[in-house]
Amino acid sequence: MSYFDHERLDVYQAAIELVVLINDIVEHLPRGRAYLADQLQRAGTSVPLNIAEGAGEYSSAEKGKFYRIAKRSATECAAIFDICRRLRLIEETRYLIGRELLMRIVAMLTKMAQGTSFVPACVPDLLLKKESGE
Repeated sequence: MSYFDHERLDVYQAAIELVVLINDIVEHLPRGRAYLADQLQRAGTSVPLNIAEGAGEYSSAEKGKFYRIAKRSATECAAIFDICRRLRLIEETRYLIGRELLMRIVAMLTKMAQGTSFVPACVPDLLLKKESGE
């Protein structure tokens, strides 16, 4: 069987686990908390989707961009988990499992993003000024 590049990544597999956990959490949220459920599902789904997009890129800078977006979505999930915990909307066990999973995902994405080159947008302008003698 053939695989896409992203399917071979441990971080992608962990992100899929996160989506499954989020689905379970959302099913147990009380009525009237649709805003939290929606935000958590959107942020959670964004993690594996951006990992897949990044893995499919050829440019290192583009890969890094998608991995950083996935990392931001993962940290957003962590904040929503904290809110749910404070409001007593999530079982402690699910919270701890989710937090541990997010810590792993964020650590992997941080290393992946740091492993890609990033050239700030202002660098080409500085090079042009240097070449023109300004």
